[in-house]
Amino acid sequence: MKYFLFLTAFITSTLTAQMLPERDRSLLKDELLANRFNTVLPMLMDRTEIDMWLVISREYNEDPVMKTMLPAKWLNARRRTILVFYRNQAQGLIEKLAVARYDVGENIVSAWDKEKQPDQWARLVEIIEERNPNKIGINMSEHFGIADGLVVTDYKELKEALPQQWEDKLVSAEKLAVGWIETRTDQEMELYNTLVEVTHGIIDEAFSDKVITPGTTTTDDVVWWLRQKVTDMGLETWFHPTIDVQRSEEALKSHIYSFSKGEKNKVILPGDLLHCDFGITYIGLNTDCQQHAYVLREGEQEVPDFLKEAFAKGNRIQDIFTGNFETGKSGNEILLKSLSEGKAEGMRPSIYTHPLGTYGHSAGPTIGMWDSQGGVPGTGDYPLFENTVYAIELNTTVTLPEWSKDIRIMLEEAGFYGENGFRYVNGRQEAIKPISW
Repeated sequence: MKYFLFLTAFITSTLTAQMLPERDRSLLKDELLANRFNTVLPMLMDRTEIDMWLVISREYNEDPVMKTMLPAKWLNARRRTILVFYRNQAQGLIEKLAVARYDVGENIVSAWDKEKQPDQWARLVEIIEERNPNKIGINMSEHFGIADGLVVTDYKELKEALPQQWEDKLVSAEKLAVGWIETRTDQEMELYNTLVEVTHGIIDEAFSDKVITPGTTTTDDVVWWLRQKVTDMGLETWFHPTIDVQRSEEALKSHIYSFSKGEKNKVILPGDLLHCDFGITYIGLNTDCQQHAYVLREGEQEVPDFLKEAFAKGNRIQDIFTGNFETGKSGNEILLKSLSEGKAEGMRPSIYTHPLGTYGHSAGPTIGMWDSQGGVPGTGDYPLFENTVYAIELNTTVTLPEWSKDIRIMLEEAGFYGENGFRYVNGRQEAIKPISW
């Protein structure tokens, strides 16, 4: 026991040590952003054949895309901020301009002198005319909320300001916006590895006798321990975590209960199969993780074999699913193929994986929803691209004769898809965590 307490204390101090001070976080955020502007942005503008991209927002009503483009010292847009990105592929040029009174950090330079041109929209038209773009992308999208950030007032004023020849060149920047949000750089993936490692470490500590005393600790106690832990580490949660319980004498709850109701304040007991859903935010990236733990009964030294076997089926569904990742395949294609293969092996899978990264529920191909197992129109039709991250979220229902009931093995881990195929960002859970007491 003394060794275990030492180990959890060591884990806590090690995790905290991995977090940078605020000033260093700011420097790293701006460094990552500069790299994205100079590498990811021109590649995506070439891929989508949009040579000018307008991102327009007003303070406190920011376009979701603009939020990801603001430097560390800008917590919000200022007044009306108009960003203009111009790509001349032939000349290898990428211009990053702001029709605003200020430079937007070190990456985007102000291109508006209000004393020379009092009208902000008129200055935007001048910039457009000077560059003569073929396509002008604006953030409007039917299916992707993150790519639909141009509000009606700004859209109306933009159209009123543009001469007809430029208005005719307006196109949806949906694919460009989604690509910007979903694409990860090598630098970001190094950070991501640390972030997922920290997430796993926090869960390890939560699912331990440092936090849980069977018969006393409630599910809400663990939830609020997680929230406090994240705050104490100088991090943020992007959603309120959940802890739920499956036990032998209680029937399996429905999906709608699991995903919307959850366990509010249930006392944790020996023999409980615990499940968490937990994610954190750090320097513009997010994690999303679901893992299991088992509270050992008196006399038990390890997790029962029947639960180990059930858990292995969850890992098998993960393997089937991620083995179907292929560049260009749509989320719906990957979903249906994976479900078919899992069922062919006699299992009962449900897959509801989402893009993960700049946002928790991010942009990119939706690969199932818990209540849409036949495919998701629109976002599910979007193709898989390389250098993207996903919350590999799924479950499989398993019958336990020992408990005379069904349980669900519910798993979620950050996974990266790149030129060498799929890999987990920082491993995955491959065994249920035992909680001794």
